[in-house]
Amino acid sequence: MWRISITGPNDAQSLNEFGIEPQTLPQARRTAQNMNRRDFLINSGRVLAGTSLFGRSAALQSQSASPADYMIRIAPIRLEIAPGKIVHTTAFNGKVPGDLIRVREGQQVTIDVVNDTDASDIVHWHGMEIPSLQDGAMEEGSPEIAPHGGVLRYNWTARPAGCRWYHTHMSAGHNLNRATYTGEFGFLMVDPAANPARYDREVFLALHDWDGHVEGGAEGYREVVYDHSTINDRMLGFGEPIRVREGQRVLFHILNASATLMHNLALPGHHFLVTALDGNAVPVSALVETVRLGPAERVDAIVEMNQPGVWVFGETDGAIRKSGMGVVVEYSGHTGIPMWKDPSQFDFQYEKFGSPSRDVVPDHDEVVVPLVFKPKFEGYGDFDHWTINGYSWPKAKLFELRAGARYRLVFDNQSMDVHPVHLHRHTFELKSLSGKPTGGVLKDVVLVAAGKKVEAVFTADNPGKTLFHCHQQDHMDSGFMMLFDYV
Repeated sequence: MWRISITGPNDAQSLNEFGIEPQTLPQARRTAQNMNRRDFLINSGRVLAGTSLFGRSAALQSQSASPADYMIRIAPIRLEIAPGKIVHTTAFNGKVPGDLIRVREGQQVTIDVVNDTDASDIVHWHGMEIPSLQDGAMEEGSPEIAPHGGVLRYNWTARPAGCRWYHTHMSAGHNLNRATYTGEFGFLMVDPAANPARYDREVFLALHDWDGHVEGGAEGYREVVYDHSTINDRMLGFGEPIRVREGQRVLFHILNASATLMHNLALPGHHFLVTALDGNAVPVSALVETVRLGPAERVDAIVEMNQPGVWVFGETDGAIRKSGMGVVVEYSGHTGIPMWKDPSQFDFQYEKFGSPSRDVVPDHDEVVVPLVFKPKFEGYGDFDHWTINGYSWPKAKLFELRAGARYRLVFDNQSMDVHPVHLHRHTFELKSLSGKPTGGVLKDVVLVAAGKKVEAVFTADNPGKTLFHCHQQDHMDSGFMMLFDYV
């Protein structure tokens, strides 16, 4: 069994034989929610009269008897993340993350999803520019998958190219073993027609936090905290190491599949050459010592293996790392104690990867859409509701889009929380970060810091209902959502 030596200034002691004890991680403010999105939909009449969810599900299935390209089975599993540490969760095809789905850009794809749980579910194809009914969000009209063996066939054209992912899009309510708190997620890789492949191998790493529970904050609010964390399905020290050779160029596809937490990662002695954010190539491939990912964000980065030894690739926060968020990187021909050193700087910023821009003034053909984020405190010991322009879902105002028009979304975070906001079915370009102009960085999720503004532009080129929400599960379930629709 491995031992780990901690040599950074914040971790002066070794973790004996990786005897990592469950810990409650220090978190920024995190609220839990007290609303059920499915009930919202029913109560607000968004389920069409006379049309059952199962009927709509059947309508999306292929009429032919031909087999699907992929099959996903949703079912409970018993996941051993470390010897004796068992997580009872739900997953795709009995594993965490689920199977890597790898397709070509422009390929027509069919995927059958079987729901072997006792509750309805739904699968969202995150980052894909596909029709609303296929997108996997009830708010857009996508059907749920019935429990106890219900089957739904998804059928869409794979685009755009890049590292995407798929995950459940259900509400959690007070159940922290549901929705994105579970193991229901997997990578979806859309390969471009031409790939220069300037790397030697690929490694897919999904970050997740487990055994969440709600605790009261000092001022009466609630927060979700976790006992364990993993990269893929194992805590630090209990899975197979990533085995590399000196001189290799390894492309890491990193996904933050956490329900609520932002994560920062480092690989001591190495640097990350960031090539894509949320699966989209960046204008400037910059070297950084750390990578930062909010919930649902992806980072593609090439690491040149030029520091032989045995290292910990993990979370920079010592408490989270000790709770399992890490993996061992082992060079060929090297053994010994995996080493950790704290990074000298936290240098991951979106603007590092953008093209130069001198002006943040909107173009004359852009429609400016202010979106103000605020909490609505419900009282001591209760839950916050979150508002966009003063409204919480399901009472949020519908914003109408004109096909072909350009829209500048002004994300104005007037709260003390960081929000990873996500626009479904579209890709947006970052234009202004806290007043600093940038350009060329394409994303589908962006972290908006507390008290800051981010401006992003997108073209309305994918007609249909389009959901916008915070990707932090408890915030989304507490009303942090709204719909765009095309006129």
